Amino acid sequence: MDITELGRRLIERLPSRLAGWTYRSARKVPALRRSLDAGYEAMLDDAPGEKPEADVAVYRRLPDHARPRDDILADVAALAELEEAAWRDGKASGAVYHGDQEHIEFLNEVYAMQSQSNPLHLDLWPSGMKFESEVVAMTASMLGSETAAGDGDGDEIVGTITSGGTESIFLAMKAYRDRAGTRKPEMVVPSSAHVAFDKAAQYLGMRLTKVPVGRDFRADVDAMARAVSRRTIVVAGSSPGFPHGVIDPIPALSDMARERGIGFHTDACLGGFVLPWADRLGYEVPPFDFRLLGVTSMSADTHKYGYAAKGTSVVLYRGRELRHHQYSIATEWPGGLYYSPALAGSRPGALVAAAWAAMLSMGEEGYLRATAAILETGAQVRTGIESIDGLRVLGDPLWVIAFSSDTVDIYEVMSRMAQRGWSLNGLHHPPAVHIAVTLRHTRPGVVEAFLEDLAVAVEEAKATGDAATGAAPLYGMAATFPARGAVGHLLERYIDRQYEV
Repeated sequence: MDITELGRRLIERLPSRLAGWTYRSARKVPALRRSLDAGYEAMLDDAPGEKPEADVAVYRRLPDHARPRDDILADVAALAELEEAAWRDGKASGAVYHGDQEHIEFLNEVYAMQSQSNPLHLDLWPSGMKFESEVVAMTASMLGSETAAGDGDGDEIVGTITSGGTESIFLAMKAYRDRAGTRKPEMVVPSSAHVAFDKAAQYLGMRLTKVPVGRDFRADVDAMARAVSRRTIVVAGSSPGFPHGVIDPIPALSDMARERGIGFHTDACLGGFVLPWADRLGYEVPPFDFRLLGVTSMSADTHKYGYAAKGTSVVLYRGRELRHHQYSIATEWPGGLYYSPALAGSRPGALVAAAWAAMLSMGEEGYLRATAAILETGAQVRTGIESIDGLRVLGDPLWVIAFSSDTVDIYEVMSRMAQRGWSLNGLHHPPAVHIAVTLRHTRPGVVEAFLEDLAVAVEEAKATGDAATGAAPLYGMAATFPARGAVGHLLERYIDRQYEV
């Protein structure tokens, strides 16, 4: 046993705070630091994320002469063909939400027509106003704007397009912060809330209070209420939450926030384009949108179950006044009057146009049909997982199915599935894995293949014992190692590897 392994075993027995101090102290000793870093590199050697093994050139500097465009296109096509197999047959959790070739080609055609457009220059591309305003209006209508009017004129549901769910959440938190003008403003969210709230808190200088969820993995309303302080300016809940696919009690949470005069954000990035149609189909879906007076903002991703191309989401607000605090405006810049409704200045108008086209090409009928297929498939996946000895489903999900085990290392199961081509999401607190069902999974034979492979992976993991393959050791460390700084350093090195040529 080397000194690194000995040190790890000692640290694993310490309380979290003492383990963190011990780890930080160890890194100050050059020999120990080098040994720890070598251990990280060895662990990452088996982690997923290798560069593609295609017969294409590698560039560390510009070529001396321009390459023929046909050659460049051939390289891109070779890489795309290599990667397509990873999602085409429905073996990826989430990631590609539609995936039909005709739909992809349609969106690509729209993108090509608008590839030069930039909403920053509306004098050149006024169509950008049409595409963005109509995407926002259609999304707002789907999420309760037509029944959301209050007593005053300030209750109109408005919004903007963003680059994704993270930016939608980020901008909503910025709007609440700037409107409040409070020193050390605070947001209160359940522990299952998307990590975008963590990122927003870091960037915006806000305090983030996370409240443990209940035994059903939903937000605990009473605990959330107790966590609210005089500095709290916004509370949030998820419909559904990314980790476990369960819907937080949005009516009770938003009422609690409204009674205290603070904002409430529904993160519907994952469910915004599913739950309205699930409700129409007769599924039991509690209100989660602007039909609730306490809901003052929402996020919903067009590039997930809205079936748009990657790179668009919608953030919505109850009233223009709150949206105004999202904007960036400069009136004294020598470069002229400047405004930006979202985070970026220049934005890809082609992606906005593609989102508009995707929504029109689906229509209500298309979204209803897609949602019915996804929810039926989700039920089959859940029932099948529950029938496998050693696995248990977490919470009461509809189509994002998280599962764990008390008898087998769940991360070893995930790695065994990866060996069979399945890309699943690893979770922790508690250790678990989830699959987000998409239209790719509704194709004939996909669910049967998934459940058959999962049953075999469980048996193999039982025989293996401790996590040993692929990403299993990495996830095992992240879930159990008490020195969180060590996990952070491991992830930093994982990111570094992505930029190595």
